Amino acid sequence: MATIAQWIEGARPRTLPTAVSPVLAGTGAAIGAGVVAPGRALLALIVAVALVVGVNFANDYSDGIRGTDDERVGPLRLVGSKVAEPAAVRTIAIVVLSIAGLAGLTLVSLSRQWWLIAVGALCIAGAWFYTGGKRPYGYSGLGEVAVFVFFGPIGVLGTVLTQSGAPGPLAIVTAVGVGMLTCAVLVANNLRDIPTDTVVGKRTLAVVLGDTDTRRLYVALVTVPLLLSLLAGLRSWPMLLGLLTLPLVVMLAREVLSGASGRKLIRVLSQTGILLLAWSVLTGIGLALGQVA
Repeated sequence: MATIAQWIEGARPRTLPTAVSPVLAGTGAAIGAGVVAPGRALLALIVAVALVVGVNFANDYSDGIRGTDDERVGPLRLVGSKVAEPAAVRTIAIVVLSIAGLAGLTLVSLSRQWWLIAVGALCIAGAWFYTGGKRPYGYSGLGEVAVFVFFGPIGVLGTVLTQSGAPGPLAIVTAVGVGMLTCAVLVANNLRDIPTDTVVGKRTLAVVLGDTDTRRLYVALVTVPLLLSLLAGLRSWPMLLGLLTLPLVVMLAREVLSGASGRKLIRVLSQTGILLLAWSVLTGIGLALGQVA
Protein backbone atom coordinates (compact mmCIF):
# COMPACT_ATOMS: atom_id res chain seq x y z
CA MET A 1 0.00 0.00 0.00
CA ALA A 2 1.35 3.40 -0.99
CA THR A 3 2.55 5.72 1.76
CA ILE A 4 1.38 9.32 2.10
CA ALA A 5 4.74 10.46 0.74
CA GLN A 6 4.29 8.23 -2.32
CA TRP A 7 0.78 9.58 -2.93
CA ILE A 8 2.17 13.11 -2.78
CA GLU A 9 4.94 12.18 -5.21
CA GLY A 10 2.35 10.52 -7.44
CA ALA A 11 0.49 13.85 -7.61
CA ARG A 12 3.70 15.22 -9.19
CA PRO A 13 3.92 18.54 -7.30
CA ARG A 14 6.72 19.70 -9.60
CA THR A 15 4.10 20.12 -12.33
CA LEU A 16 2.13 22.65 -10.29
CA PRO A 17 3.75 25.66 -12.03
CA THR A 18 1.65 24.66 -15.04
CA ALA A 19 -1.46 25.19 -12.89
CA VAL A 20 -0.41 28.33 -11.05
CA SER A 21 1.07 30.23 -14.00
CA PRO A 22 -2.09 30.81 -16.10
CA VAL A 23 -4.00 32.02 -13.05
CA LEU A 24 -1.24 34.44 -12.00
CA ALA A 25 -0.94 35.85 -15.51
CA GLY A 26 -4.71 36.16 -15.93
CA THR A 27 -5.12 37.79 -12.53
CA GLY A 28 -2.43 40.29 -13.46
CA ALA A 29 -4.44 41.18 -16.57
CA ALA A 30 -7.60 41.61 -14.45
CA ILE A 31 -5.77 43.92 -12.04
CA GLY A 32 -4.48 45.92 -15.00
CA ALA A 33 -8.11 46.30 -16.09
CA GLY A 34 -8.90 47.78 -12.69
CA VAL A 35 -10.46 44.74 -11.03
CA VAL A 36 -9.15 43.13 -7.84
CA ALA A 37 -11.07 39.93 -7.06
CA PRO A 38 -9.04 37.70 -4.70
CA GLY A 39 -11.94 35.31 -4.08
CA ARG A 40 -12.41 34.56 -7.75
CA ALA A 41 -8.66 34.31 -8.26
CA LEU A 42 -8.50 31.72 -5.48
CA LEU A 43 -11.32 29.72 -7.04
CA ALA A 44 -9.54 29.81 -10.40
CA LEU A 45 -6.39 28.58 -8.69
CA ILE A 46 -8.27 25.70 -7.05
CA VAL A 47 -9.71 24.72 -10.43
CA ALA A 48 -6.30 24.81 -12.11
CA VAL A 49 -4.43 22.92 -9.37
CA ALA A 50 -7.15 20.27 -9.10
CA LEU A 51 -7.15 19.77 -12.86
CA VAL A 52 -3.37 19.31 -12.99
CA VAL A 53 -3.26 16.95 -10.01
CA GLY A 54 -6.28 15.11 -11.39
CA VAL A 55 -4.74 14.63 -14.81
CA ASN A 56 -1.52 13.42 -13.18
CA PHE A 57 -3.39 10.70 -11.30
CA ALA A 58 -5.50 9.90 -14.36
CA ASN A 59 -2.35 9.50 -16.46
CA ASP A 60 -0.79 7.35 -13.73
CA TYR A 61 -3.82 5.07 -13.81
CA SER A 62 -4.26 4.88 -17.59
CA ASP A 63 -0.57 4.51 -18.43
CA GLY A 64 -0.15 2.04 -15.59
CA ILE A 65 -2.86 -0.39 -16.69
CA ARG A 66 -1.47 -0.27 -20.25
CA GLY A 67 2.03 -1.09 -19.05
CA THR A 68 3.44 2.14 -20.47
CA ASP A 69 5.14 3.01 -17.17
CA ASP A 70 6.70 -0.38 -16.47
CA GLU A 71 10.12 0.86 -17.61
CA ARG A 72 10.69 4.61 -17.37
CA VAL A 73 13.03 7.29 -16.06
CA GLY A 74 11.33 9.94 -13.98
CA PRO A 75 9.09 10.55 -10.98
CA LEU A 76 7.34 7.67 -9.23
CA ARG A 77 4.26 6.27 -10.95
CA LEU A 78 1.96 4.60 -8.45
CA VAL A 79 0.39 1.98 -10.73
CA GLY A 80 3.45 1.35 -12.88
CA SER A 81 5.64 0.71 -9.83
CA LYS A 82 2.84 -1.38 -8.25
CA VAL A 83 2.81 0.53 -4.96
CA ALA A 84 -0.91 1.33 -5.33
CA GLU A 85 -3.90 -0.49 -6.77
CA PRO A 86 -5.15 0.89 -10.11
CA ALA A 87 -8.69 1.27 -8.74
CA ALA A 88 -7.44 3.43 -5.86
CA VAL A 89 -5.53 5.73 -8.20
CA ARG A 90 -8.55 5.97 -10.51
CA THR A 91 -10.77 6.90 -7.57
CA ILE A 92 -8.40 9.63 -6.42
CA ALA A 93 -8.26 11.01 -9.96
CA ILE A 94 -12.05 11.17 -10.15
CA VAL A 95 -12.32 12.83 -6.73
CA VAL A 96 -9.75 15.51 -7.55
CA LEU A 97 -11.30 16.23 -10.96
CA SER A 98 -14.67 16.51 -9.22
CA ILE A 99 -13.21 19.14 -6.90
CA ALA A 100 -12.09 21.05 -9.99
CA GLY A 101 -15.61 20.81 -11.37
CA LEU A 102 -17.27 22.07 -8.17
CA ALA A 103 -14.85 25.00 -7.82
CA GLY A 104 -15.40 25.80 -11.48
CA LEU A 105 -19.19 25.82 -11.10
CA THR A 106 -18.85 28.18 -8.14
CA LEU A 107 -16.64 30.51 -10.15
CA VAL A 108 -19.03 30.47 -13.09
CA SER A 109 -21.99 31.27 -10.84
CA LEU A 110 -20.14 34.29 -9.42
CA SER A 111 -19.00 35.60 -12.80
CA ARG A 112 -22.26 34.78 -14.64
CA GLN A 113 -20.21 33.47 -17.56
CA TRP A 114 -22.49 30.45 -17.92
CA TRP A 115 -21.04 29.27 -21.22
CA LEU A 116 -17.81 28.48 -19.39
CA ILE A 117 -19.56 25.39 -17.96
CA ALA A 118 -19.09 23.77 -21.37
CA VAL A 119 -15.43 24.82 -21.37
CA GLY A 120 -14.97 23.32 -17.91
CA ALA A 121 -16.54 20.04 -19.02
CA LEU A 122 -14.16 20.02 -21.99
CA CYS A 123 -11.20 20.53 -19.65
CA ILE A 124 -12.21 17.61 -17.44
CA ALA A 125 -12.77 15.38 -20.46
CA GLY A 126 -9.41 16.47 -21.85
CA ALA A 127 -7.74 15.58 -18.56
CA TRP A 128 -9.18 12.07 -18.56
CA PHE A 129 -8.83 11.17 -22.24
CA TYR A 130 -5.26 12.44 -22.55
CA THR A 131 -4.11 8.92 -21.81
CA GLY A 132 -7.47 7.33 -20.92
CA GLY A 133 -10.13 5.65 -23.02
CA LYS A 134 -9.73 3.46 -26.08
CA ARG A 135 -8.10 6.14 -28.22
CA PRO A 136 -6.15 8.54 -25.96
CA TYR A 137 -5.13 11.63 -27.87
CA GLY A 138 -1.86 11.82 -25.94
CA TYR A 139 -0.82 8.65 -27.78
CA SER A 140 -1.49 10.29 -31.15
CA GLY A 141 0.83 13.29 -31.00
CA LEU A 142 -1.88 15.74 -29.94
CA GLY A 143 -0.78 16.31 -26.35
CA GLU A 144 1.04 19.55 -27.09
CA VAL A 145 -1.95 21.01 -28.93
CA ALA A 146 -4.23 20.23 -26.00
CA VAL A 147 -1.76 21.61 -23.45
CA PHE A 148 -1.42 24.85 -25.41
CA VAL A 149 -5.19 25.32 -25.59
CA PHE A 150 -5.99 24.32 -21.99
CA PHE A 151 -3.17 26.16 -20.24
CA GLY A 152 -2.84 29.08 -22.64
CA PRO A 153 -6.11 30.54 -24.01
CA ILE A 154 -8.44 28.68 -21.66
CA GLY A 155 -6.33 29.01 -18.51
CA VAL A 156 -5.23 32.62 -18.88
CA LEU A 157 -8.22 34.11 -20.68
CA GLY A 158 -10.70 32.12 -18.60
CA THR A 159 -9.15 33.66 -15.50
CA VAL A 160 -9.51 37.13 -17.00
CA LEU A 161 -13.12 36.53 -18.10
CA THR A 162 -14.23 35.42 -14.66
CA GLN A 163 -12.65 38.42 -12.96
CA SER A 164 -12.78 41.46 -15.23
CA GLY A 165 -14.59 40.47 -18.41
CA ALA A 166 -13.34 40.43 -22.00
CA PRO A 167 -9.51 40.24 -22.23
CA GLY A 168 -7.46 42.82 -24.09
CA PRO A 169 -4.71 42.27 -26.70
CA LEU A 170 -1.89 42.07 -24.14
CA ALA A 171 -3.72 39.35 -22.20
CA ILE A 172 -4.17 37.38 -25.43
CA VAL A 173 -0.46 37.69 -26.21
CA THR A 174 0.30 36.52 -22.68
CA ALA A 175 -1.99 33.51 -23.11
CA VAL A 176 0.00 32.47 -26.17
CA GLY A 177 3.28 32.73 -24.24
CA VAL A 178 1.99 30.76 -21.26
CA GLY A 179 0.62 28.10 -23.60
CA MET A 180 3.96 27.76 -25.40
CA LEU A 181 6.00 27.51 -22.21
CA THR A 182 3.61 24.90 -20.82
CA CYS A 183 4.06 22.97 -24.05
CA ALA A 184 7.81 23.19 -23.47
CA VAL A 185 7.34 21.42 -20.13
CA LEU A 186 5.54 18.57 -21.88
CA VAL A 187 8.07 18.45 -24.71
CA ALA A 188 10.94 18.15 -22.21
CA ASN A 189 9.08 15.29 -20.52
CA ASN A 190 8.34 13.49 -23.80
CA LEU A 191 11.87 14.06 -25.12
CA ARG A 192 13.16 12.16 -22.12
CA ASP A 193 10.67 9.35 -22.72
CA ILE A 194 11.23 8.85 -26.48
CA PRO A 195 13.05 5.48 -26.05
CA THR A 196 10.47 3.94 -23.71
CA ASP A 197 7.44 5.46 -25.44
CA THR A 198 8.65 4.08 -28.78
CA VAL A 199 8.89 0.57 -27.34
CA VAL A 200 5.34 0.58 -25.94
CA GLY A 201 3.80 2.24 -29.00
CA LYS A 202 3.02 5.60 -27.41
CA ARG A 203 3.25 7.99 -30.38
CA THR A 204 3.80 11.33 -28.69
CA LEU A 205 4.78 14.29 -30.81
CA ALA A 206 8.37 13.72 -29.66
CA VAL A 207 8.27 10.14 -30.97
CA VAL A 208 6.83 11.34 -34.29
CA LEU A 209 9.38 14.15 -34.71
CA GLY A 210 12.39 12.24 -33.42
CA ASP A 211 15.10 13.37 -31.02
CA THR A 212 16.73 16.15 -33.06
CA ASP A 213 13.57 17.94 -34.19
CA THR A 214 12.03 17.63 -30.72
CA ARG A 215 15.01 19.47 -29.30
CA ARG A 216 14.56 22.21 -31.89
CA LEU A 217 10.88 22.43 -31.05
CA TYR A 218 11.72 22.83 -27.37
CA VAL A 219 14.10 25.71 -28.09
CA ALA A 220 11.45 27.43 -30.20
CA LEU A 221 8.84 27.06 -27.47
CA VAL A 222 11.03 28.65 -24.79
CA THR A 223 12.34 31.40 -27.10
CA VAL A 224 9.18 32.76 -28.73
CA PRO A 225 7.66 34.02 -25.43
CA LEU A 226 10.67 36.34 -25.12
CA LEU A 227 9.84 37.76 -28.55
CA LEU A 228 6.26 38.22 -27.39
CA SER A 229 7.52 40.13 -24.35
CA LEU A 230 9.54 42.39 -26.64
CA LEU A 231 6.62 43.04 -28.99
CA ALA A 232 4.18 43.62 -26.11
CA GLY A 233 6.72 45.98 -24.56
CA LEU A 234 6.40 48.25 -27.58
CA ARG A 235 2.81 48.88 -26.51
CA SER A 236 3.28 48.80 -22.74
CA TRP A 237 6.82 48.98 -21.36
CA PRO A 238 6.14 46.95 -18.15
CA MET A 239 5.61 43.91 -20.40
CA LEU A 240 9.37 43.95 -20.98
CA LEU A 241 9.72 42.38 -17.52
CA GLY A 242 9.34 38.98 -19.16
CA LEU A 243 12.76 39.48 -20.77
CA LEU A 244 14.36 39.00 -17.35
CA THR A 245 13.99 35.25 -17.93
CA LEU A 246 16.47 35.40 -20.83
CA PRO A 247 19.43 33.90 -18.87
CA LEU A 248 17.34 30.85 -17.89
CA VAL A 249 16.12 30.43 -21.47
CA VAL A 250 19.68 30.51 -22.78
CA MET A 251 20.84 27.98 -20.20
CA LEU A 252 17.99 25.56 -20.95
CA ALA A 253 18.37 25.90 -24.72
CA ARG A 254 22.08 25.11 -24.49
CA GLU A 255 21.42 22.09 -22.28
CA VAL A 256 18.82 20.62 -24.59
CA LEU A 257 20.76 21.31 -27.79
CA SER A 258 23.87 19.77 -26.26
CA GLY A 259 22.10 16.41 -26.12
CA ALA A 260 20.98 16.17 -22.48
CA SER A 261 19.14 12.90 -21.88
CA GLY A 262 17.78 10.69 -19.11
CA ARG A 263 18.08 12.21 -15.67
CA LYS A 264 19.59 15.42 -17.05
CA LEU A 265 16.28 16.01 -18.79
CA ILE A 266 14.51 15.60 -15.45
CA ARG A 267 16.44 18.67 -14.31
CA VAL A 268 15.54 20.44 -17.57
CA LEU A 269 11.90 19.55 -16.99
CA SER A 270 11.96 21.01 -13.49
CA GLN A 271 13.76 24.17 -14.62
CA THR A 272 11.34 24.63 -17.51
CA GLY A 273 8.55 24.69 -14.94
CA ILE A 274 10.48 27.40 -13.09
CA LEU A 275 10.87 29.32 -16.35
CA LEU A 276 7.13 29.08 -16.99
CA LEU A 277 6.34 30.35 -13.51
CA ALA A 278 8.93 33.16 -13.66
CA TRP A 279 7.79 34.42 -17.06
CA SER A 280 4.14 34.26 -16.01
CA VAL A 281 4.76 36.14 -12.76
CA LEU A 282 6.85 38.83 -14.43
CA THR A 283 4.42 39.20 -17.31
CA GLY A 284 1.49 39.23 -14.89
CA ILE A 285 3.16 42.09 -13.03
CA GLY A 286 3.65 43.82 -16.37
CA LEU A 287 -0.05 43.43 -17.15
CA ALA A 288 -1.02 44.74 -13.70
CA LEU A 289 1.22 47.80 -14.10
CA GLY A 290 0.33 48.39 -17.71
CA GLN A 291 -2.80 50.47 -17.11
CA VAL A 292 -0.96 52.63 -14.60
CA ALA A 293 2.16 53.19 -16.68
